Amino acid sequence: MVTIKDSVHDHIRIDGVAADLLDTPAVQRLRRVSQLGTVTLVYPSANHTRFEHSLGVYHLASRALEQLGIEGTRADRIEAAAILHDVGHAPFSHNVESLLHRHTGKYHDDVGDLVAAGAVGDVLRDHDLDPDRIAGIIAGEGRYAGLISGELDVDRMDYLVRDAHHTGVPYGTIDTGRLVRELTFVDDTLVLDEGNVQTAESLLLARALMNPVVYTHHVARISKAMLRRATARLLETPDVTAEAVRRMDDHELIVALRRTEAARPIVDRYDRRDLYKRAVWAEYDDVPDAVHDADHERVRELEREIAAAARVGSDSAAGTGAAPPADVDDVDVILDVPPEPSMRESTSRVTVNGEIRRLGDQSPLVSALRTAQRNQWRLGVYCPASLTDRVGRATADVLGLDSDSLISDVRHGLETTLDEY
Repeated sequence: MVTIKDSVHDHIRIDGVAADLLDTPAVQRLRRVSQLGTVTLVYPSANHTRFEHSLGVYHLASRALEQLGIEGTRADRIEAAAILHDVGHAPFSHNVESLLHRHTGKYHDDVGDLVAAGAVGDVLRDHDLDPDRIAGIIAGEGRYAGLISGELDVDRMDYLVRDAHHTGVPYGTIDTGRLVRELTFVDDTLVLDEGNVQTAESLLLARALMNPVVYTHHVARISKAMLRRATARLLETPDVTAEAVRRMDDHELIVALRRTEAARPIVDRYDRRDLYKRAVWAEYDDVPDAVHDADHERVRELEREIAAAARVGSDSAAGTGAAPPADVDDVDVILDVPPEPSMRESTSRVTVNGEIRRLGDQSPLVSALRTAQRNQWRLGVYCPASLTDRVGRATADVLGLDSDSLISDVRHGLETTLDEY
């Protein structure tokens, strides 16, 4: 048995297959993969890692197994999946995941190759566990996978309280003890037992509040987009593959970017926190459907069109006798179109009067939070600070946006409210 002091759950006791998995290279790599990626540029204390989070997920999973009376090999599978559930994460966690998926076809929970090979596969087989079965649980397959990957999963419970703790933001605080204690299975469905509608709502509310303040904070989004653009340039070189990047840690990726001429200007800015600024920050209903529906290739085309339009605008300005403006290169424009607003937690099941119901059908809070989530959605266009006016006007022309979406004046030192954060 191993006992580890954790900043969130106090002492965590780890034994069995999970203890043997701790010192495998795949799990130890998670010490060098940040939990929140570029959010540390907003909240400097948010330096916690996927390794810490994996310990927390294991701890909550073990408590849930005790509550549910699950033992033996079945419990070993869940505990192994808990420790291993994040080994597929790329550097900086989710920040470059969509980019790597386009090249590899794999998301972070596609871990079949990782858990079957090397030391991890050896440990699992030594404990008579099938690596494919463990990979399936991590991917959400099977009756008990909902504990690790579902609407009421311990993964979500841990990252909310852990992220709130390390950022100092109080909105992610939830009662993990009650959530775990009230879990039960009804007809192979993981649900919260009778009288826990508010318990389920607390999880939903915590996620909804953390999203704009932490996970989609505009500085985090800008730095994430810059890191993704630099990594895309790295992958255009002949010597680095997406699969190799997928197995790097944060430090290795930054070093690779610094060594790549095409990526170096962007990563230099990232290192200095000399980030791009917002030229456009547009609400959901102000963005045409064609932009909402644009795939990656179309987004890249729009970026090039915006850059070209900004260059034309600079040529016109030059004819007025004003000082010639700096040129606008394609790399200077990043169009950031977030996914459609969604609320997976609203499909959580709760028991009400002996009947299993979806939280979204039972709780009036869900509808209000869906509205808030849509209102918080923003399309962003980012570029160097000196180019924001020209790129903003060009974006409005190319995308057909109202001029009120443009960011023309950024003033520092003013108090603001959470909806403006």
